[in-house]
Amino acid sequence: MPNYSIPYGKRSLRFSLPDSANVDVIAPQSASAAENPNELIASALQDSNLAAFANAESAAIAINDKTRPVPHDQLLPPLLKALETMGIAKEAITLIIATGAHPPMQETQFSQVVPAEVLSRYRVISHDCDDAAKLIPLGETMRGTPVSVNRIYAEADLRIVIGNVEPHQFQGFSGGVKSAAIGLASRETIETNHAWMTDSRSRLGVFESNPARQDVEEIGGIIGIHFAINVILNDKKEILRVLAGDPTDVITAAIPLVREIYQVEVDHLYDLMIVSPGGHPKDINLYQAQKALAHAALVTQPEGTIILAAACPQGTGEEHFEEWMLDSPSLDAIGERFRQEGFCLGPHKAYQIARDARDRSFFLLSDMPASDVERMHLVPVTDLQSLLANHISTKENIAVMPYANATIPQTNDTTRR
Repeated sequence: MPNYSIPYGKRSLRFSLPDSANVDVIAPQSASAAENPNELIASALQDSNLAAFANAESAAIAINDKTRPVPHDQLLPPLLKALETMGIAKEAITLIIATGAHPPMQETQFSQVVPAEVLSRYRVISHDCDDAAKLIPLGETMRGTPVSVNRIYAEADLRIVIGNVEPHQFQGFSGGVKSAAIGLASRETIETNHAWMTDSRSRLGVFESNPARQDVEEIGGIIGIHFAINVILNDKKEILRVLAGDPTDVITAAIPLVREIYQVEVDHLYDLMIVSPGGHPKDINLYQAQKALAHAALVTQPEGTIILAAACPQGTGEEHFEEWMLDSPSLDAIGERFRQEGFCLGPHKAYQIARDARDRSFFLLSDMPASDVERMHLVPVTDLQSLLANHISTKENIAVMPYANATIPQTNDTTRR
């Protein structure tokens, strides 16, 4: 029988499917890492508009937290050297971990995202979306989103974002201003923006007509983000491309490149999907791994089966999300409660799981205790091969999505829910 492999945490899971099975692998295009990523970074910075901000006396850099696979160890040193060469003293440069609505990272955890040589020389802090004293209101977007962001970032002379551009389940794409517009925003700003996820136009792989993403662009404009350095990574999290400059120019140039790699055309919906978010850190918790379910559901029959393999070493990842999953009597009840009470961060993940899993057979293979998974109205899996043996015979079309969080499955049926 043919063997398959999907990422699981920091390792891989192997399984086999019968020779007779009709199996498609829906995965990004294979792409070799850049031969010399350091040269790419240096060239991108050299060709950018960074020198236009030579009069800046202070700089703040939004960097991603531990849930994002951004190669800070490669990006930060040359960027920081360029800033000092421009005349900005290292004491006037602040790196802010853009946690969004995730819990603030503790100082003991900073080394997980910031290389040691940077951590020892520069000021590094973590954003807290609920600390009103460290936020500053800046206005409101045309869609009614109140814009309140990290004060240190907003008051810096030069405001920079670092990130990677990849598909996003309702923002269309990550990257560009999003690292600060969401990552350094207040909870109210994030909640108001994310409420647009229920709009049918807020979809994976959509940018120009996506109200959630265009609201983010306007938030970035209100903040006045000057400079972005973004990377495009392959499925091994290696650098393929580096783009630097005006954030709008960067995201506009990056999206077609991301589509070339991560958009996959499929011509039908599937009866059985075997799915991985892409391994660590994409499956660090269920809060993050949920994205794989959302992407897989786009190409799964309404009565089909989805098996999600996500290690989730940190469990659910968010207390309000967990409360909703545990306190509701069923997935249907979660959806109804969300519609009645309105958008709320954390519970929105429970709603998304309920939306995509309630009409399908959904199984979760994880390191979480089976009893905890069952209490969330999900079906735990301990042996993937045995589960497959019980499902293959009745399934006509099978697909494997090894990097579902970063895959855009494109079909005429992708608007179905």
